[in-house]
Amino acid sequence: MSRTNEITMVIVTRKDLQLSKGKLAAQVGHAVMECALKANRVIPKTLDRYRKEGARKIVVTAKDADEIKRLYGAISSSGIVCHLVKDAGHTEIPPGTITVLGVGPALRDSIDAFTGDLQLV
Repeated sequence: MSRTNEITMVIVTRKDLQLSKGKLAAQVGHAVMECALKANRVIPKTLDRYRKEGARKIVVTAKDADEIKRLYGAISSSGIVCHLVKDAGHTEIPPGTITVLGVGPALRDSIDAFTGDLQLV
């Protein structure tokens, strides 16, 4: 399968928060779950294909909340499934803190148009 036809999900984290590994893993989990639930409602065939092809995920980093908000606006306007995670504030960070952005599942090249220049975690 060519890269153009790959279905993937990208999770954008915030470099400036410096979350513990466990906290970061939990936030990524929230994003993946919410994106999958939304995809099940709006693009169920794409979600099914994503699951059958291995549910590829890439985790990248943005510099701060402003960059994640900008990405969220652009990606949601494009029609790609996405979800902005805001923390409940029970552990490391204040309530309402934007922690990660989940993007997809969608064609990899469609997502890369927005996130392709971000560094891998």
